[in-house]
Amino acid sequence: MPQPWQDTSLSAQDRAAALLSSMTLEEKLAQLSSVWPGSEAEEGEDVAPLQHEVSEAVDLDDLLPHGIGQLTRPFGTAPVEPAEGAAALARLQARIAAGNRFGIPALAHEECLTGFCSWRATVFPTPLAWGASFDPALVGRAAELIGGSLRSAGVHQGLAPVLDVVRDARWGRTEESIGEDPYLVATIGTAYVRGLESTGVVATLKHFAGYAASRGARNHAPASIGPRELADVVLPPFEMAVRDGGARSVMHSYNDIDGVPSAANPWLLTELLRDTWGFTGTVVADYFGVSFLELAHRVADTRGGAAGLALAAGVDVELPAVRCFGTPLRDAIRAGEVDESLVDRATLRVLRQKCELGLLDPDWSPTPPALAEDAGPVDLDPPEMRAVARELAEESVVLLADDGDVLPLAPDARIAVVGPLADDPTAMLGCYTFPRHVGVEHPELPLGIEVPTLFAALRAELPGARITHAEGCAAPGPAASAGDAAGTGGAGGAVSAGAAALTAESRLAQAARTAADADVCVAVLGDRSGLFGRGTSGEGCDAADLELPGEQGALLDTLVATGTPVVLVLFTGRPYALGRWSGLLAAAVQTFFPGEEGGPAVAGVLSGRVNPSGRLPVSVPYAPGGQPWTYAQPPLGLRNDASSIDPTPLFPFGHGLSYTSFAWERPEADATDVPTDGETTVRLTVRNTGDRAGTEVVQLYLHDPVARIARPESRLIGYVRVPLRPGESAEVHFTFHADLASYPLGADGTRVVEPGALELRLASSSADSAVRHTVPLRLTGPERTVDHRRRLVCEARLK
Repeated sequence: MPQPWQDTSLSAQDRAAALLSSMTLEEKLAQLSSVWPGSEAEEGEDVAPLQHEVSEAVDLDDLLPHGIGQLTRPFGTAPVEPAEGAAALARLQARIAAGNRFGIPALAHEECLTGFCSWRATVFPTPLAWGASFDPALVGRAAELIGGSLRSAGVHQGLAPVLDVVRDARWGRTEESIGEDPYLVATIGTAYVRGLESTGVVATLKHFAGYAASRGARNHAPASIGPRELADVVLPPFEMAVRDGGARSVMHSYNDIDGVPSAANPWLLTELLRDTWGFTGTVVADYFGVSFLELAHRVADTRGGAAGLALAAGVDVELPAVRCFGTPLRDAIRAGEVDESLVDRATLRVLRQKCELGLLDPDWSPTPPALAEDAGPVDLDPPEMRAVARELAEESVVLLADDGDVLPLAPDARIAVVGPLADDPTAMLGCYTFPRHVGVEHPELPLGIEVPTLFAALRAELPGARITHAEGCAAPGPAASAGDAAGTGGAGGAVSAGAAALTAESRLAQAARTAADADVCVAVLGDRSGLFGRGTSGEGCDAADLELPGEQGALLDTLVATGTPVVLVLFTGRPYALGRWSGLLAAAVQTFFPGEEGGPAVAGVLSGRVNPSGRLPVSVPYAPGGQPWTYAQPPLGLRNDASSIDPTPLFPFGHGLSYTSFAWERPEADATDVPTDGETTVRLTVRNTGDRAGTEVVQLYLHDPVARIARPESRLIGYVRVPLRPGESAEVHFTFHADLASYPLGADGTRVVEPGALELRLASSSADSAVRHTVPLRLTGPERTVDHRRRLVCEARLK
């Protein structure tokens, strides 16, 4: 007869409570931590901060009798064939369930920021490219496919999306973020959450909160932000993903805000997240985040003390391995230093989630769907996933500048493809893709997926063209060995500095000759992703400024000096300053680590097969200094005569060109006097006036002329993609609710909607010059106080 916790007719809460009441303290604690199989055997570089300094070997046999809460990265720690990985996980799950008296299996989690972070799995574009697409529906579809892939292999929880709003693009994890605007981050991120959760996989929101607002853009650094910036910029994406997206897990961030680490902040993790927003899932620690309360923040002097602070704040699960929530926490409880009720609270949440996932059902099986008898071969990179990866990559390509003379490339042109990333597949891949995250520690291993380079993709795209190639300079990255600098791959031993310099000079000369002998030069530059200083972009790869990394600026100067028209193509994880070349390039194309199909996607844009429709999710600066800056500034944050520094970007947030043209007719509003609790609909007709199909991205910004606190000059509150054939038109409808004009008046986060004048700006970017039409509004009636139940989204639709 099934035990009460196995009775599926009962609620998950009741089942979990019945199981909790039968557990010993040791059994409850076992559900609050994880084990990281194989991590101690990996002798390479860290893939988590201080991994090898903090990690400790565990004896699985000693842990099994009490149970195991989670399994950390069973696929993403070392390369494994998909079928073998699924089978190994199934065997381990069977062993875990058989090893404890309740038959409780572990919950397995994996990284999934750009797809299932496993060998041979599809690599989708990085989140900054999601933002460039301005296409929540497509991002949601990608998340559905990612979730299905995870679930088929036996993984229950995905550690994505990252909802940190970019505050300073020098931050290494800019590539993992969706953009600099909280509304774009919120809507795109929520779409990803819905997609992942629709497959039954638990989405984990990262990193709660303020992580991207670190001082000096340094990873893990404290955040110096006030309560209004926290309420208006940092928190809205998490709020929307919890309330509208249904996320079932949240990961705390590493930073502290005003001296309070997120992992020890009860206001953040309990009062706001649970009591106000109504979150009912699990809060998991960022890797070693509980230990860092003792080792880094120094707000605890023992492991047990760190565990007690985290539990009291609202952290339910210690990841990636048991260090504080095991014996140290048990001893602290028995010494009366930590209340056991905190353990009960966290364990109940964990068990309830396991019930929801079917892990406590009587018919649970460790065999995942991918290994079912009729499942066929395990394929983590099927055609359907590659097709969506290609579509998302194509939509994310941003045409920054175009003089109209070179692009699209002529099919019979002489094309010089120059740059260290032109024929490098890793140019497409961010730091949380398996090849750049783990694969770099296995140089003997093939990528496991097909990743065409831009050089190869252009040759396939334009078979009638004469296409040549030159590297021009060394690949960007941390200081290379002398052998690498000499172009010998590092295996040839040391060479003199003079020889290395001569080689660099000869590379530039070869690149100049190659460009001079062509009709057009495609300069392919950007970042090399990595972790903790092993790349120019990625976690722990923060930048001192926004100059193009390495020798690439000098290479671009050399190519421009040849007189051959230069088309700049950037594969990067952040924006870089391009003002030095303003007006000197025939065209400029920006893409943000576009994934395994990025090469063909960019080649399609260059050939004209794809009409670019990407828009900048982050501003492109004119100069490498003057950071941090984002577009949503109050008046004193904009250019003015009080400072000699002009922060105006070269290309603003939301900017992007097309090969066709669009006309925007004068908009109409249902009403221009709107109650402070009312709404109005604005209608705009957009027409394709060019000779080819294309997609316009209509953006709606709000301008508040006068408020009681300094407000951004404008901020995005709505957007929609409008695909049109030549001569075709569509009517765009935006439903604006007065709640969207609310702002945090009090330092306690109290939000108000006040009566008075507003202006809606229909624009093609955040720049004043891009405003096509304005709609004046007046909010009427009494001032209103609003809370988390306010309207968060401006509904946009095409008619």
